[in-house]
Amino acid sequence: MNTNNDSAKSGLATLGHRLAILGFLLFSIFAPHSIAGAEIALAIAAVGWLLRIVVRKTTGITRSRLDLPIWLLFLWTIASAVFSEEPEISVGKLQSTLVFLVFYLTQAIVRRRSAVVLVVVMIMSGLAGSLYSVVDLLRGRGVVVESIAPTSPLRTLQINPGDTVWRVAKVRVNSVSDLDRVIKGAQPGKLLVVSVISRGEHVEREGLQVTPELRALPSPSGITGSQRNHRFRASGWTSHYVTFAEILQILTQLALGLAFANFQNHGANRRFQLAAAAAVILGIGISLTAMRTVLIAMAIGAAVVAIRAAGGRGRVLVTAAIVAVLAFGVLIVWQTRASEALRLNDDSSNLRIAVAKAGLERIPRNPIFGHGMDSLNKHWQEWGFPALLHLHSTPMQIAFDRGLPALLFWLWIIFLFGRMAHRGELLSRESGDTNAHGILLGATGAITGFFASSLVNYNFGDGEVALVFWWLMGVVLVMTRERASERSAGVLARLPPKVSLSNVRGP
Repeated sequence: MNTNNDSAKSGLATLGHRLAILGFLLFSIFAPHSIAGAEIALAIAAVGWLLRIVVRKTTGITRSRLDLPIWLLFLWTIASAVFSEEPEISVGKLQSTLVFLVFYLTQAIVRRRSAVVLVVVMIMSGLAGSLYSVVDLLRGRGVVVESIAPTSPLRTLQINPGDTVWRVAKVRVNSVSDLDRVIKGAQPGKLLVVSVISRGEHVEREGLQVTPELRALPSPSGITGSQRNHRFRASGWTSHYVTFAEILQILTQLALGLAFANFQNHGANRRFQLAAAAAVILGIGISLTAMRTVLIAMAIGAAVVAIRAAGGRGRVLVTAAIVAVLAFGVLIVWQTRASEALRLNDDSSNLRIAVAKAGLERIPRNPIFGHGMDSLNKHWQEWGFPALLHLHSTPMQIAFDRGLPALLFWLWIIFLFGRMAHRGELLSRESGDTNAHGILLGATGAITGFFASSLVNYNFGDGEVALVFWWLMGVVLVMTRERASERSAGVLARLPPKVSLSNVRGP
């Protein structure tokens, strides 16, 4: 009977583990494209993990130096919510900060071999999104407004000739007839959100009110147009190009790290060629988003990877590739965005600067606990902000929302993550494990690029990006620990039989 019970428990534990791995596999597929899909996948992984815990009576989580700053940041975030300018709003926002639990779920389930598969699958998923972006640009989006009637309801949304309407109530439209059909199919009294491409920027215009009279018109939109827009900021299958670019930046570094590791250990083999091609395509995907800041962050991260891994010739080749991708990105920005975008004198840049100034003026007023997450939504006008926007900077946003101590905890996390990736890469160099070395090498570039971008983007507050960030941290911890354990075991195995552990610890 005991044998049967043990066998049943072992089977349940195996089932739970496999279910968790399946969840992470689905996460790798959906993370670059859909936060809903990514969260469902992680829920599957969590169910499998809980099933394994019930059977094995252990979580599989071990302590690390990252635990202290992570939990200090979370606890300080709770305190800032309690002392917020708008406690009800900030406390309700706390659930979004629980994404850090992905770090613990990852280290509990993922091991080195499965980590390699998950990283490769996520890179392939990012490649699919990049290639789809090319198809999307060639096909075109929406309908370019050629003329708009004086009575058109779109005039109230400040839509003018030259703008492009490409989505209404989250439904894509590719012609005037599509637009009219969506309006006619909406319920009377409903306010529709219209997605517009205006002067190269994607904006959401709210307030298109549907009435029975409007639905009865032959063309309720009141616009004419026959052309699609082929100059827009690509976003793959995601809802926004910023999220897409930030995730592609991380995946580009991982692909580049795998390319370098294969080249060092095996020369220009097929895996090197595939990984290098993946890095280039992902870099092109970032360029198509016309995200100036992420392009620069990608170049900085790639430079770190190249310096750590390449010899003289390799660095020249990588530098040439980085320059080529940046040049392509500059061309895309010039064709897609406002004419002053390259000189950082466009409306977007000026608004960022104005928001940053307003935020910096407010931070000293509540330096300990901050103003509270999302309290800005209610007070942005009285606090002197030019628009309802976040501060476009992770350090400033954390200091504004949660206080300067929270910022210090976040910087502590970034420092430890970077150091862990650095040490893990050094440990894996001579191991002969090409894939582990490549991932850890790429992780050093990924965290560098993420931090560089965070200075001018609130990427830590982007749900999809944050999930990938914490997942990657877990992967790096797992691979570093396993390599360190193997190295320690190898050292002990080479010791003479009579040498004890106390003898090798030193004075």
